[in-house]
This record gives sequence, structure tokens and C-alpha cells, in this order.
Amino acid sequence: MFSTRGMLRWFACCALPLFCVAANAQLTIEADVIYGRKDGMALTYDVLKPENANGAAVIFMMSGGWYSSWSPPERVALRFADLLEAGFTVIPLYHGSAPRYKIPDAVNDVNLATLHIKSHATEYGVDPDRIGVTGGSAGGHLSLMVGLASEQVQAAAATTEGELDVSLGAIVAYFPPVDFREEEATAAGIVNEVTQEELYSRFPALIFDEDLIPAVSPITYVDPTDPPTLLIHGDADPLVHISHSVAMSEELKSNNIESDFLVIEGGKHGFRRENSAIADSARLAWFEKHLLD
Repeated sequence: MFSTRGMLRWFACCALPLFCVAANAQLTIEADVIYGRKDGMALTYDVLKPENANGAAVIFMMSGGWYSSWSPPERVALRFADLLEAGFTVIPLYHGSAPRYKIPDAVNDVNLATLHIKSHATEYGVDPDRIGVTGGSAGGHLSLMVGLASEQVQAAAATTEGELDVSLGAIVAYFPPVDFREEEATAAGIVNEVTQEELYSRFPALIFDEDLIPAVSPITYVDPTDPPTLLIHGDADPLVHISHSVAMSEELKSNNIESDFLVIEGGKHGFRRENSAIADSARLAWFEKHLLD
């Protein structure tokens, strides 16, 4: 357990194919693919493949506050009608959930899941070199981790999958926390003070060994080999301050990584209606540009 003075500053601031119809498109759904086990429980993802599959896939991190709540794949499909209609296979990914599991656990889980997806991609009709990742908030954080911290994923591959290209083709992260280090959060001015009790009560995944903080801060992994990355953040976000995406955008640019930063004016934490449509349209365009060309 660690005392998160820095956290207070930055954060407050079965497998059988099924068929269904979503967004007027027929889907093949392979549900509950097991990519690992922990404490006697299975870790899973689903594969939603549209009839007009284009050979590219998008992993979606099912995570909010590092809680990973299960939803029926048919319902998840409705959230990604735009990607499915464009031919992308969508892969909702579940990790060990808060409150039992913490951020480092979630990072390890999604690393293993990404390896499993890459190594089995051809079975799903997916080109392993054309896989992107996306998510919002904690899901955005985890998307950046698997996309930028390739050395962590590669380390997991050495013991589970052997020689495997772990790189991803593109990242889209909505309002992601990117840096948990106290001094960096303070310098960025990410300050909306709450009590430690309030923070831990809402986000128990934050209670972990402070020595691991740099290892789960995606901004510390940026290097020139990283994939094209789109950041989307509202400038009125009361939970994850836009300073996070500002700092990440600057780091990406300083490493000459193809990137873009979409600011949603008046956008808060979680987009709705017009803001959601703007963000999702940008996400689709980013994946079409970087996974289909």
C-alpha cells in the first residue's frame, strides 16, 4: 500500500460462435475466449467479427476506474456499430477487476491478453500486424500501456508465447491518466484536492506499492518506435485533468511519433451525444488511416 499524495493531486483534478444482428450487420461472436487464469478465475475476451470483416481488429479495454465489468457481447456490439460497420473486428477485453486487483495487476492482465490475441489473430480472420487498441479513462491508460510499453509485453511473451511481434498498429485513448509520479503531477498543476479516503473509496485499484508507480505510468515509455497515437480529452474534465493528455501529446511529438490531440470543448469525463459522435468519428478515421492502408 502506498501513500498517494501525487495520486491525490492528479486523479482528483463459451467459445462457440453465435450470430446476432447489430447495427444492421450480421456478426459472428466468439464469446469468453480464455487468455489466462488467476486465483481460480478465468480471464477472457470476446471476438466480434462483422460479416464484412476487413482483416483489421480493435481491442477495447473494458475498464473504468480499473473496474472491469462484464457485459453481454451483443450489447457491447451496439457501442461499436461504427467500427463494425466499417469492417473492423472488435475485441472487448476484460482484466482482473478492482477492488480485488490493482493497477499493476490490470496492466499484467492486458499484456497477456494482447499476446494471446496477437498469437491467435489468424484464427479470427485478423492480420496480427493490423491490430489497434482503444479505451477511455482507465481503459485509455491501459491502451497506452500495451501500445507504448512494448518492453513489458515482450517480457511477458518470453515466458508465454516465445518469439512474437508484440507491436500494435495504432492507439486511440480517451481522457487517459498517463503519469502517476508525484513530482510530475504536481508540476503539471493537476490539482483538485480530495481526501485520501475519498480517492481510495472510489478507486481502490490505486492502492499498490509506490515503487511500481513509474512502471505503470505510460508516459515513461514513449520512444520513437511507438505506434500512431490519437488522444481525445475534454477541456472540462473534472476527474482526469486535460493536463495528462497535454503532457502525453508533447512527449509523443518530441519523439517524432505520428500523433494527434483532439480537444472536446466543454467535454467532461465521459462523452455524450454530440461530443461522443465527434470523438467516435475521429477514432474511426484514425483506425481506418493506420490499420487499413
